[in-house]
Amino acid sequence: MPQTLDAAAVRSWCSLALEALGREREEIDAINVYPVADGDTGTNLYLTVESAAQAVEAVFAAHETGASEPAPADAVRAMAHGALLGARGNSGTILAQLLRGMAEVLADAAPADPGGAGGARLAPALRRAADLAREAVAHPVEGTILSVASAAAEAAYAAEQSGAVDAGATARAAYAGARAALAATPDQLPVLGRAGVVDAGGRGLLAVLGALVRSLTGETPAAFPMSHRRYEDPAAVGSAIESCAPEGGPAFEVIYLLEADDRAVARLRARLDGLGDSLVVVGGDGLWNVHIHADDAGAAVEAGVEAGRPYRIRITHFGAAAEEPPERVQRAVVAVVPGEGLAGLCAEAGATTVLARPGEPPASGELVEAIRRAHAREVVLLPNDAALRHTAAAAAEQARTEGVRVALIPTRAAVQGIAALAVHQPDRRFDEDVVAMTTAAGATRYAELAVAERQSWTMAGICQAGDVLGLIDGDVAVIGADLTATAEAVLSRMLAAGGELVTLVLGDDVPDALADRLEIYVRDGHLAVDTVVYRGGRQSVPLLIGVE
Repeated sequence: MPQTLDAAAVRSWCSLALEALGREREEIDAINVYPVADGDTGTNLYLTVESAAQAVEAVFAAHETGASEPAPADAVRAMAHGALLGARGNSGTILAQLLRGMAEVLADAAPADPGGAGGARLAPALRRAADLAREAVAHPVEGTILSVASAAAEAAYAAEQSGAVDAGATARAAYAGARAALAATPDQLPVLGRAGVVDAGGRGLLAVLGALVRSLTGETPAAFPMSHRRYEDPAAVGSAIESCAPEGGPAFEVIYLLEADDRAVARLRARLDGLGDSLVVVGGDGLWNVHIHADDAGAAVEAGVEAGRPYRIRITHFGAAAEEPPERVQRAVVAVVPGEGLAGLCAEAGATTVLARPGEPPASGELVEAIRRAHAREVVLLPNDAALRHTAAAAAEQARTEGVRVALIPTRAAVQGIAALAVHQPDRRFDEDVVAMTTAAGATRYAELAVAERQSWTMAGICQAGDVLGLIDGDVAVIGADLTATAEAVLSRMLAAGGELVTLVLGDDVPDALADRLEIYVRDGHLAVDTVVYRGGRQSVPLLIGVE
């Protein structure tokens, strides 16, 4: 096994950490007491690492045609950036900052260290990670993931001082230090002691560090005994946890990504600190992940608007976690949508939506979470993107293991999803509904208009930067200089094969005049064809077209 943290080891680390958290997610959720007993720490850590792993895989995919693997610096930076984008909950946000701290040191490995990180690199990386995580938390508390991270760093340094010369030995020492610190958390934090559990976030971090040991040495470190509780009876543990839940605490958890400069974020920290607790702001270089528990969720978001541009805003009401879950509905539809406008449209039609930001496709964990949120016995999943086929299949498989009957309709564009949703009838038999929705999606040809970013070869010839590209069913069919003229050319080609309905989905920056012009174009040339227009909001391309 490699004793250096090169790019392949980083890839393996992410994969093994995701595997470990997948196994232990439910157990970690069950011991989630602090800062709020909402039972989601394991899930949040899993989703955070999944995002990190996907970012690393994307780096490797970009090198598939080359003879060499990615540079270690590229792999660790991708890991940290992916975790930042996908960070969930209090512990997930702190884990993202820990990975960022490690990446800062490991990415600066000397050119003479081609393997990326020997023991001498890993120890300072773990210390930087622990320090950066503490800086990100407004009011650090001992007996949490922060204590476990600090102990891992100190143990790594001690190993280095005693002669550890490779990353494997350093990782083993860090794991041992973290394991001992985790066992001590019930004595540091009274709420953990009363419930008889260790800190859930620290338990998740130990799983991540164990994966690091495996990736570097091939050895599986001694597992932490999940029976480390004063209450062996699960019902007693649950009762103890309920008794520890703080009363009168903030009502909402607010999380968002934020584009802002350092000075604006410094002011944001001060303002948010007066609005609630569990404040964690992580990131840097213009992109941040903000987490806070507050009673006034709107004020927390408004503070972000004043600081910069918040997006991927998630607001969770803590009371909802404690309420008795409602009875499952029989059937639901889960749809991935490229913009806020279509999210509203699909929600009005009864679908549970997952928003796909430009360049940020949802992870399988987000789709699984949406399926759970739909709270149905049967779910029809519409990925609405050919690139999400494998991600959606993985989510469907996971949901099936949880007892949900899931049908995946391989929609390749949002307009196909709209067509499928239009014929959805939840009161007919599941198989009949799926067949009808699949038929409607398959009968819808799709196109999109995009702007070329650089000169390149296409199916329609050579395009230049700034050209308007008309893609039909995923292939470039038209190259033009004008959005309207190119859209008309695309519609002409699509309607040549027939059609009854044209669907136009306009991006934020596209004027209504374009839709008016295209409606006239369709009406003048095809009297029997109707046109519907939707506002898609902020999406990756200016115009989506469907013909059915």
